[in-house]
Amino acid sequence: MNTASDPTLLSAVEAAGAIRDGRITSEALVTACLDRIAALEERIGAWAHLDPGHALNQARAADLARREGKALGALHGVPVGVKDIFDTKDMPTEDGTVLHAGHRPMEDATAVALLREAGAILLGKTVTTELAVFSPGKTRNPHDPSRTPGGSSSGSAAAVAAFMAPLAIGTQSNGSVIRPASYCGVYGYKPSHGLISRHGVLQQSRPLDQVGVFARTVEDAALIAEQMMAYDDRDPDMRPRARPALRKTALEEPPIPPRLAFVKTPVWGQAEEDTKEAFAELAAHLGESAVEVALPELFDEAVGLHRAIMEADLARSFEREYADGKDRLSPILREMIERGQKVLAVEYNRALSQIPALNQALDKVFEWHDGILTPATTGEAPVGLESTGSPIFCTLWTLCGMPAITLPMMQGANGMPIGVQLVGARGDDARLLRTARWLVNRT
Repeated sequence: MNTASDPTLLSAVEAAGAIRDGRITSEALVTACLDRIAALEERIGAWAHLDPGHALNQARAADLARREGKALGALHGVPVGVKDIFDTKDMPTEDGTVLHAGHRPMEDATAVALLREAGAILLGKTVTTELAVFSPGKTRNPHDPSRTPGGSSSGSAAAVAAFMAPLAIGTQSNGSVIRPASYCGVYGYKPSHGLISRHGVLQQSRPLDQVGVFARTVEDAALIAEQMMAYDDRDPDMRPRARPALRKTALEEPPIPPRLAFVKTPVWGQAEEDTKEAFAELAAHLGESAVEVALPELFDEAVGLHRAIMEADLARSFEREYADGKDRLSPILREMIERGQKVLAVEYNRALSQIPALNQALDKVFEWHDGILTPATTGEAPVGLESTGSPIFCTLWTLCGMPAITLPMMQGANGMPIGVQLVGARGDDARLLRTARWLVNRT
């Protein structure tokens, strides 16, 4: 690949360095991304809102700031796609539903504001499933348009995979970052719960919602995530803490070779045969660096706990949408909301109370291991656009608020990507990314 003639092939780190050094302008990079979108968007459908003129104006302003010697942020001049559930003051935020058509927020979500502060160019808003749940939008998988890109952060994953943008952001309340990243063959990183503010982001479930990122390298994922990890007292689950040095740590060599726990989880039976075979080969290749670890029986009910929390919170979060326009909601979302309306308070609170016990059991795994190795998805992206695939291999880790990253290291029987999911201890994100980079280099 010739990055000199096609700047869309640059990684985010490379692009930021080239812009900073004057080897390329932000305008040239954004123009190249827009040209690629123009060539591929009809086939892929990654964008919910795109204003080329506005994107170019941002890029020209970034180039002017550099020429004037102003301070440059870590993402200065680098284009980023933004999932269309993040509030943006200069673009509509429609949440993938006709019920919010034309909505124009008055201010940016905190994560968006921090990206602007870092110098990023907001290229446009990427497609989300309906209210970031299950009902698909228009996006198709860049590797095979007859297949789903996954969801709910469909457009973000597809845009990065198709080299329309080097970076994008999304959210995950079940598998909405890890699954589409796996299906589209890119890196998807979901940080620990409480590290990135969700203020100004469509809420599904406070205990489950987490902001994540899409990139084409571990270093790029670390770079963009780090910019958004600033304390925000408007997110009730954040605590004051120093911003983690994700990129610096990710680039370091581990002091000793990492030990990984290969965890099949209670849903292993739902993995497709080529996924099982690929993980057997990976575990064999890693040898003593990866040992199989079984989880205790209390994890058998994790999926049910997540469902109770998720559906009850959907009923609460989308109460107005259901009351005012349930006939314009998809049948699958209506059914989830109606099941959530029937979840008893005692059931909901019991589900929440089990999360600390699950985390305590996982802490014991991390006493001896640097990361948990497990599938990102059941297998390749399914054929058809009626669903976004199963999030079942993400559910446990989202429930527990743990950091996870999917690495595009495998292919299925049809040549489609299958991600390797690496999970870290809650709050130990930098170590997770260092281990992820080691794993990529090792294999």
